[in-house]
Amino acid sequence: MYPPVDPIIFEIGPFALRWYGLLMLTAILVAAQVAVRRIECQGENPDDLWDMLFWILIPGFIGARLYYVFIQSPRGPEGLGYYLSNPGKILQVWGGGIHIFGGFIFGGIALWLFSRIRKLDARLYLDAIALGLPLAQAIGRWGNFINQELYGPPTTLPWGLRIDPQHRIAPYNDFAAYPLSTRFHPLFLYESLWNFVGFGLIWWLARRFRQDLKPGDIALMYLIWYPLGRFFIEFLRTDSWFFPGTPFNVVHGLSAIAVLGGAIGLYWRHRQPTNP
Repeated sequence: MYPPVDPIIFEIGPFALRWYGLLMLTAILVAAQVAVRRIECQGENPDDLWDMLFWILIPGFIGARLYYVFIQSPRGPEGLGYYLSNPGKILQVWGGGIHIFGGFIFGGIALWLFSRIRKLDARLYLDAIALGLPLAQAIGRWGNFINQELYGPPTTLPWGLRIDPQHRIAPYNDFAAYPLSTRFHPLFLYESLWNFVGFGLIWWLARRFRQDLKPGDIALMYLIWYPLGRFFIEFLRTDSWFFPGTPFNVVHGLSAIAVLGGAIGLYWRHRQPTNP
């Protein structure tokens, strides 16, 4: 497996159109259409959703980038040290390197504030966004493929990913130990497939049990599905900072909290009342 195209589509002076950015834009627009359809079905004004997206995307991207740089990236000259030495690179998201958990935190705060200001039911809009979010993630991950990032350790599996020398990180840039013929786990593919399946499953559940679901339930289902897959995929990450002497990082803790919180939330909201 190898990217069939150059990361840059075309350049005009200082401006460059990159596949990473184009795929991210496509993912946002596709997910927004899914969210708009959900909002319309709930009898809400889709214009409120479009306005909300404008106000949450910017802080969401900023949060996603800051999380990657300061928490997710490896400690050392190829990770956090590189960004601290080149602070101008920190917000250059078009080169790759964002993390969904940072987007959750900053974007979630922005959504809550916007809902309070507009006097909207935040749960309905969380549901709409959570319904489209797995599809956006599934599409956007292919930008990592073109950028040759988000790969795991070496593998002999037939779908192993080839990584060019300039995109190798330690220790895989030791070409005596890991020659150019070495193939790596395509983590972007694993996560993309997990999200495609998650989108289909949550979409089906939302339609099959639409009479039984309460506002906020779809968001809770997403909080169970995506972090569950991310918890296990994270063990194969090669570009993350892990707690010393352990195979765990911050994402494992956040994922476990999200899965447990989502499961407990759904159970609590739909538990059968006890007869007196």
